[in-house]
Amino acid sequence: EGQLVQSGGGSVQSGGSLRLSCLASGFTFADPYMAWYRQAPGDECELVASISSDGDTYHLDSVQGRFIMSRDNAKNTVYLQMTSLKPADTALYYCALDVVTPPGILPQCPYGRAYFGRGTQVTVSS
Repeated sequence: EGQLVQSGGGSVQSGGSLRLSCLASGFTFADPYMAWYRQAPGDECELVASISSDGDTYHLDSVQGRFIMSRDNAKNTVYLQMTSLKPADTALYYCALDVVTPPGILPQCPYGRAYFGRGTQVTVSS
């Protein structure tokens, strides 16, 4: 059974930076998508960034130019480098693995047949 182990996150002041990591192990899918979702209290779960096996990336408009998702295939790890953080970025962030293009919005995280990590809190204070 595959699992996604997340690390990173925490609390920073507005304008600060954080990096999230997600180690994938035990999966046998040939070309999975990896993604980062986030969910704030009372909100739906939104796709922040995704990366295909070919390295093609998607980033949510509101994080363009501030967040960068990358992957290290040799380490089976994906990263989300977050800079210029804003209070609006405060949420629980989830790493996800899917065999199809990750949807932009989910009713909640985790959801559906994709695999999710346990989530890590990111808190940005003003």
